[in-house]
Amino acid sequence: MLLFNKQQRFLLKLVSLFSLVRGYNIIVLIIAQYLTARYILAPQLSWWTLLFDIKFFSIVIASALTTAAGYIINNFYDASKDQINRPKKYILEHLVSQQIQLVLFLILNMMAFIFASIVSFRAVLFFLLYMFAIWIYSFRVKRLFWLSNLYSALLMILPFWAITLYFKNFDILVFYHAGYLFFLILARDIIKDLENLKGDWVHRYKTLPIVFDNKSTKWITTLCLLGCLIPNFYLIQYPLGLMHFYFGISPLYLILVLIFLWRANDQKTYLWLHNLIKAWILVGVLSISLIHKVY
Repeated sequence: MLLFNKQQRFLLKLVSLFSLVRGYNIIVLIIAQYLTARYILAPQLSWWTLLFDIKFFSIVIASALTTAAGYIINNFYDASKDQINRPKKYILEHLVSQQIQLVLFLILNMMAFIFASIVSFRAVLFFLLYMFAIWIYSFRVKRLFWLSNLYSALLMILPFWAITLYFKNFDILVFYHAGYLFFLILARDIIKDLENLKGDWVHRYKTLPIVFDNKSTKWITTLCLLGCLIPNFYLIQYPLGLMHFYFGISPLYLILVLIFLWRANDQKTYLWLHNLIKAWILVGVLSISLIHKVY
């Protein structure tokens, strides 16, 4: 019976770690980087060549490790706020002590540094700056309402900038994709602020809903979602194979999100909206594999 309890605790800690580093997001990030490289940045390369490119693999792993470390340090600084906003999640993630979290943060960053060093000195500098940018966001920037959401969205885009630099592909199409993703992530982050209003208010975080109000924040979110339509307009004109369906449906999907946004007035609905955008990002990532498929 004691062994069973130990096994249970071990499994719970594994689940806690997976939640702590946002395992789902890390998996999606890795898939997204490989699909972006194969179908957008370096379509001339075969899957075989890409999968056995040690330097590219090192960039992807360094990105994943740095991002995972970022989630840990963000969770560390937000512990008291999360206790109010997401009590169940807080209990799960704090099965791993804060001391262990800090140790993991350092280990993951050190591992990312090692993988970056396999690529080049410039890659090392890039990831050192990325690590610092994540830490300064968690420590300071996220309390600045005028910068927090923009900064966070840019941080989410940086791993894709790393592989863009590696393949040296600066085609305008790449920037249209990045622009679409940026506005989508920005809208998702602002909706998350609406969802976390209570904890942010108690701990004096200056987010958009607190500095202004919910209605003004919804207008800003609306502008971000409409901002997606600008790169969407240009992307639909490129030969993107079956991915045309994704960008063709996108305006309708975003209008649906806007309808629910303006009707939302509680934490549960904002969480649902946040997940709705998250799901659309996942569909977009998987749709990249359809770029060279025609109908």
